Amino acid sequence: MTVQAYILVQTEVGKAADVARAIGDLSGVLSSVDVTGPYDVIVQVEGPSVDQLGTLVVSSVQAVPGITRTLTCPVVSL
Repeated sequence: MTVQAYILVQTEVGKAADVARAIGDLSGVLSSVDVTGPYDVIVQVEGPSVDQLGTLVVSSVQAVPGITRTLTCPVVSL
C-alpha cells in the first residue's frame, strides 16, 4: 500500500517554473506543475508510508532553492 499527498508550494517571485522543474526530478514525485492563485506550484508525491513522505518533504522538497513555504495535504480514502 502506498501513501499519496499533495504539496502546495509558495515560491519567491519569478521562481515557480524553476522550482516546479527541480521538484519534478525528485524521487517519489508523481507530478509538479505551476499554478496560479495563493500557491505557485502543486506537487503530487507518493511513498510507502506517511513517515517516508515526511522525509521526502523535509529533506528533499523543502531544500529546493526558491521555496518560501509548503503545505502538505495527505490523501485520505473515505
